[in-house]
Amino acid sequence: MSKQHILAIPYPAQGHVIPLMELSQCLATHGFKVTFVNTEHNHKRVMNALADESHISRDHIHLVSIPDGLEPLEDRNELGRLSEAMQRVMPGKLEELIEKINQGEGQKITCVIADQTAGWILEVAEKMKIRRVAFYPAAAALLALKLSIPKLIHEGIINNDGTAPKGRMFQLAPNMPIMKTEHLLWSCIGDLTTQKIIFQTMVRSNKTTLAADWLLCNSAYDLEPAAFTLAPEILPIGPLLASNRLGNSAGYFWPQDLTCLNWLDQQPPCSVIYVAFGSFTVLDQTQFQELALALELSQRPFLWVVRPDTIEKTRNLYPEGYQDRVASRGLMVGWAPQQKALAHPSIACFLSHCGWNSTIEGISSGVPFLCWPYFADQLFNESYICDVWNVGLKFNKNESGIITQGEIMNKLDQLLGDVGFKARASKLKELAMTSVKEGGQSNKNFKNFIEWMKS
Repeated sequence: MSKQHILAIPYPAQGHVIPLMELSQCLATHGFKVTFVNTEHNHKRVMNALADESHISRDHIHLVSIPDGLEPLEDRNELGRLSEAMQRVMPGKLEELIEKINQGEGQKITCVIADQTAGWILEVAEKMKIRRVAFYPAAAALLALKLSIPKLIHEGIINNDGTAPKGRMFQLAPNMPIMKTEHLLWSCIGDLTTQKIIFQTMVRSNKTTLAADWLLCNSAYDLEPAAFTLAPEILPIGPLLASNRLGNSAGYFWPQDLTCLNWLDQQPPCSVIYVAFGSFTVLDQTQFQELALALELSQRPFLWVVRPDTIEKTRNLYPEGYQDRVASRGLMVGWAPQQKALAHPSIACFLSHCGWNSTIEGISSGVPFLCWPYFADQLFNESYICDVWNVGLKFNKNESGIITQGEIMNKLDQLLGDVGFKARASKLKELAMTSVKEGGQSNKNFKNFIEWMKS
């Protein structure tokens, strides 16, 4: 086994834990010992979901936890409050953890891989004179946007506190998606107070990011060439997918319902609508029922991931008699093994919230999208999917802010009635998967990174 001992710590959200866990598993296959640090709250969820612990190489990856600074019953979807609590409590707890590991009989921590969005982790590593790597789990274009904050302030596009006049549009560089000021990463999260807290956290993280030894990103050069040209310091090593190493994903907050894979086996090729909204999206009762009825009226088979907390009030979740009516061709599950589901030949399209993991997984399976973004980076990812790659369609909301069943069915028919979407999605899959194969740019970057880790 390598003498290197890596400490990996994600931002405490599902979309951040999974890709860093995947990177950790890749490092474990190269013989590195990894201590993976979740918050206590998320550690319990991950351990509960890991019914089959063979998903993780127990010899090489050790799962530990530290407190996030919030009380057990406080709402961790309040991201402003969570960010403040983390920055107040976690640096000291992380330092204690590293000291405890280094004073023990095992290998000392030789490198910290930190989520780029939590710059305080890199500050702790720098203080303790440990090598540090920043890892960004989302699109490189959004990291380039964050690193461009001083330029955006200087050009008057945003104010010093991140606020900006609505309705303005700008482009970071030629060939990059046009951005709206109301879709800025920090402008799509919570209320104004939360947005200002998140913005200040990003500004703080930028300083430590630029001082890190490596800046890695879960993307591929051919997916966003303009972003990597604009910010060449960002090195793509993606798509990070368990299937690339013929393994299983880990780090989920909910137990996966594996029965859906058997159900998919029974469906005709390219027939199933796969519907999943990630770990944060919440729908109101009206919107939930519009979607339910559209899936029923589509007359197509569908696999729908309905988290226990998908809607605001969980009584009378479905329209009356709905489950009986759709039983022959619809399956609803609490959480699915998404990478395996999307790769299944029965999947026709992906109705998605457009989180970056879902975007990458859909692309890597050659599946076209129907886009239903909720917050944060998802609105930007939608513009990549629909405007740049042209592998999906956007929904229009009515005057009440609802996506109606008619609109859903219309876009579904449009997407599946045009073979061009599937053809472009297949081509994009080829570009993404070539990058992680021998000779691909992501593969080369990862090999160089491994060599540096061993040095």
